[in-house]
Amino acid sequence: MKVIIFFFILCSLPVLADHSISASADSAYRTGKKFDYFFLEALRSKENGEHSNAFNALRHALQIDSASSAAWAELADYYLYLRLDSQAVEALRKAVRFSPDNFNYKISLAGIYRESGNIPEAIGLYEELVEENPDMAELHFHLSNLYLTSRQIDKAIGSLNNLENNAGMNEVISMQKYKLYLSDDRKENALNEIKKLSVKFPLEAKYQILIGDFYLEEKEPEKALAYYEKARAIDPENPLYIVSMSNYYEQKGDNEAAAGEIEKALKNSSLDIETQIAILGKYIQNLLLDKRNVELADTLFETLMAQHSQEKELNLMYGQFLASREKWEEARFQFQIVTESNPENMTAWMQLLNVALRRDSLDEIIHVCEAALIRFPEVPEFYFYKSSALYQKKRFEEALLSTEEGVKYVPEKNSVLLSTFYGQLGDLYHETGNRQKAYEAYDKSLEYNENNILILNNYAYFLSLDKTQLDKAESMSGKCLKFQPKNPTYADTYAWILFQKGNYSLSKFYIESAITNGGDKSSEVLDHYGDILFKTGNTDNAVRQWEKALEIKEKNGETNTAVLKRKIENRMYYEME
Repeated sequence: MKVIIFFFILCSLPVLADHSISASADSAYRTGKKFDYFFLEALRSKENGEHSNAFNALRHALQIDSASSAAWAELADYYLYLRLDSQAVEALRKAVRFSPDNFNYKISLAGIYRESGNIPEAIGLYEELVEENPDMAELHFHLSNLYLTSRQIDKAIGSLNNLENNAGMNEVISMQKYKLYLSDDRKENALNEIKKLSVKFPLEAKYQILIGDFYLEEKEPEKALAYYEKARAIDPENPLYIVSMSNYYEQKGDNEAAAGEIEKALKNSSLDIETQIAILGKYIQNLLLDKRNVELADTLFETLMAQHSQEKELNLMYGQFLASREKWEEARFQFQIVTESNPENMTAWMQLLNVALRRDSLDEIIHVCEAALIRFPEVPEFYFYKSSALYQKKRFEEALLSTEEGVKYVPEKNSVLLSTFYGQLGDLYHETGNRQKAYEAYDKSLEYNENNILILNNYAYFLSLDKTQLDKAESMSGKCLKFQPKNPTYADTYAWILFQKGNYSLSKFYIESAITNGGDKSSEVLDHYGDILFKTGNTDNAVRQWEKALEIKEKNGETNTAVLKRKIENRMYYEME
């Protein structure tokens, strides 16, 4: 009976209701299919490298279903690629909102917060992640570092304590806590962390050495020695022990014994060359930090190199040590030994280039870069420095070719280097008379780094010389002065732009700022000063500035003095031809 009644009730429902439900379901089905089509099209395009299509398909998919966390996450990747950080953050926030349990979305958003310096938001999200994933050590370390950044030392240590409670005590956690305690000048707490490690790992010499180093740092050498002796009993040839004993003798004022410890290790045939190099490297690092008895290192290097004449890593290390003491010629010799015997050693070539740059030898820079490019044709830095040297030698066409070739190898993500390359292209195009390409290159440079003040200044100055887009030039030059208000070059550029705009009074204010801050040594600044003084009615002083400018030009052997001489002779302002 109940079944019949139920059947009757079902049959009595309006037919319209059935049709309404069916239509709604069909509409939702069709909407879902549309979204799937565009989202899958976006993924396909991305896989095929058709990123413009993928980006547009994602945005269309989100117009259909604005609550798709997967689509928002994909779109965030493209915003990051386009350096639209705020849009990327907003997209990821939506991805997290619509899928609050998705670990990947949360960790991506937390990473952006962390890298962009949004510490409070980053801390909040990492706290959530740690609560949800208490066994993930990486999350605890990130949270601890964020607390440290915001000077919440107790919370930073507390985060590591939580990890230790979950994962157990280990060296990485304890050493991080050790550093945190030291950063907060809580030395006893720091020492206790190392002592706990020494108790848990009694056969590890390094913890005894660390305790000894702690006491040595506290100027308690006898306490330090007691722990060093414990370390020697465990592992007498431990490299850290040898260096620490050397430091101990240094503190006791026995420099000869300090060097002797290292020398014994370097002559110890039972130690492999890698260990000996590590010992020597650590010792030299300490010497350089304290700037004490660095000459002792020369003998130590000779000792080790006499035994391992084929070990070019020693030549490289010795060259770096000599370079740190500004012994450029001797350093160059060591680096050349490495590049000649092992021309594929990139580090040696870079060091050789660094020496050439420090010596300011243009021919040497060009030679090193050309030789390096034979082995490393895809390293953009060698093209750049070769171009820079050629530029200074006024070989503009060659410099332009080198820069145009080098920019091809700069990774798209390296926006700073790309900005620098395009800026140099702008300078070179201008020098070779192609103003349109110069301005295009400058614009491109500023797309990659809008605060590149060298480019902002050069671009603004060239616009002022061409008497075009002076408002844009003034804006860019003003930005340079905002960053470096006492820079005479930037003040001169700004003054000259105002001069070209006819604002002579304000121009005089900025050119005199340039003069006050060292611009009186520049013939160009003095020439401009004279022009501005003339326009403000002070002809006598204008002529004096032109004469000073001419004196500097003639002293430097410059020949482009015809207009300047004409201004002095006729006591009249003339534009550069």
